[in-house]
Amino acid sequence: MTDDNNIILQVNNLIKHFPIYRGFLRRIVGKVYAVNNVSFSVKKGETLGIVGESGCGKTTLARVILRAYEPTGGEAFFNWNGVMTNIFDLKKQELKSLRRNIQIIFQDPLSSLNPRKTVMEIISEPLRIHKIAHGQELKLMVCELLELVGLNVKHIDRYPNAFSGGQRQRIAIARALALRPQIVVCDEPVSALDVSVQAQIINLLQDLQNKLELTYLFISHDLSVVEHISKRVAVMYLGSFVELAPSVDLYANPRHPYTEALLSATPTIDPATRRERIILPGEIPNPAQPPAGCKFHTRCAYADQKCETTVPDWEEISPQHWVSCHRAKELRLKGIGGAEASGDK
Repeated sequence: MTDDNNIILQVNNLIKHFPIYRGFLRRIVGKVYAVNNVSFSVKKGETLGIVGESGCGKTTLARVILRAYEPTGGEAFFNWNGVMTNIFDLKKQELKSLRRNIQIIFQDPLSSLNPRKTVMEIISEPLRIHKIAHGQELKLMVCELLELVGLNVKHIDRYPNAFSGGQRQRIAIARALALRPQIVVCDEPVSALDVSVQAQIINLLQDLQNKLELTYLFISHDLSVVEHISKRVAVMYLGSFVELAPSVDLYANPRHPYTEALLSATPTIDPATRRERIILPGEIPNPAQPPAGCKFHTRCAYADQKCETTVPDWEEISPQHWVSCHRAKELRLKGIGGAEASGDK
């Protein structure tokens, strides 16, 4: 564990496996390797983007850190009033106090907001649960939160179905910020919205980060969105990080073949620019039966015999640029704009 006081979240070798049950007696016959030995740290005030295909374990990773799922192994330390506290060691009451500091914004506001509750009831719920305010003071706090996210306080007694998708997500953001958390997990917060509305929500999140000194874990499958908001980006494949780097470095100089493939699929706004799309063969392997060696070798055009048998180390290949690939030092991979990493293919 690091002693850097600027680190707000430190995750070490996080593991989450889900048992597979079969038969009338519900016997365990296997397990799904959802998250495998993931390690990273997040500094106060920064945004760490986590990207990857659907099913790679991004959301599971976030929910284990929040203790919505119990971990199978590993540690997650939160800088709680200057003391690095292991989230997984906390008792129920301690965990309730911690959750004032770590909140989440879910993907679909239509399903994450109770349709039978008004805006007032939805946003005030965390304030009431933690006994922060009541009566007129509670209503004033809710009104302040509505104004903070750009909504009209006149709509405080309306129900979620009276709002557009973007407005519903603003309500969800207001609820997440009600307790003034230090970390906010953004779980695909704009993927269910129209493209025009996505930009508004992203800009709102950035403004709120500056005003409230928030730290974000931003989960998405859209690399163009992640590039816009994240300071650093982690690429996840089949439950593990395969690359982690500052966003500028990762987009210009990817060092893992999977990252290169993801970047090739990123749309460009310049009609004169054509990007050669890398189509990965096959499908993502079954997470209950991951391949031996490098998990990506079954779809990698650069794989050799070592990749099939040996798990690559998680190593810092250049300052702040981590990668898990046997051939990272020799490959020349294309990034956004055709930039290439150093080395020979």
